[in-house]
Amino acid sequence: MTTSDPAIATTPILNFNHPSIKHLVDDKGWRSLPIHQRIGAVYDFVRNEIAFGYNRADNISAADVLADGFGQCNTKGSLMMALLRAVGVRCRLHGFTIHKELQRGVVPELVYPIAPDEIIHSWVEVETETGWANLEGFILDSEFLSVLQSTFSDTTSLCGYGAGTDCLMAPLVEWNGGDTYIQKTGIVQDFGTFDTPDDFYANHRQSFSFVKDLLYRHIVRHWMNARVRRIRTGRVPRIPGMALPNHDHEGSPHAS
Repeated sequence: MTTSDPAIATTPILNFNHPSIKHLVDDKGWRSLPIHQRIGAVYDFVRNEIAFGYNRADNISAADVLADGFGQCNTKGSLMMALLRAVGVRCRLHGFTIHKELQRGVVPELVYPIAPDEIIHSWVEVETETGWANLEGFILDSEFLSVLQSTFSDTTSLCGYGAGTDCLMAPLVEWNGGDTYIQKTGIVQDFGTFDTPDDFYANHRQSFSFVKDLLYRHIVRHWMNARVRRIRTGRVPRIPGMALPNHDHEGSPHAS
């Protein structure tokens, strides 16, 4: 697709002309839906068919995220944007950092002290029939989120285990035409909007040293994904100083 509109253009990260993405969009028939339903169908697919997890880097292509079958805020956001643009919906990226506390419980306690205090974060802004909406609620798949809600059912606010919300029992994660959020309370810095993730990552990258980057890619992220899988099955690792109020869940500060 060739277009002069930067809110619908393809890029190396938003590679929605890739055969795997074209096949998915054609197979789902999303283009034939009214715009509200089109956005919702893409949103629901990315939210629940692409599980919460950690890819090798933030700036991988949308097709790579689809092939992985999992992602976090930045990578699921890239896939979301690529799919929205593939069906003719204008969108852009809003960049932030979040405090690392939001990832506690997913990041192993052994490496948590040396993790960056602020982590690169983003959400997708999509143009609807009535204006722009912020989409962040797709990050945690419903199976993972439901475990957190069950575990902390007497908790209103939660900052940890990949969630940053003041309304854990009823977070704004369902598409209804407006904003959705699940990590908003962890935000530290606001970098503003970008037409593409390519532009964002050209200016803002996670500040890892070469050695820490190798460790993350080859060891730590696999450890984190193992913890995510454990949480999804109901075994929630305990964060030191935070009780797991409703169940005697398996896990310890050094659970992996």
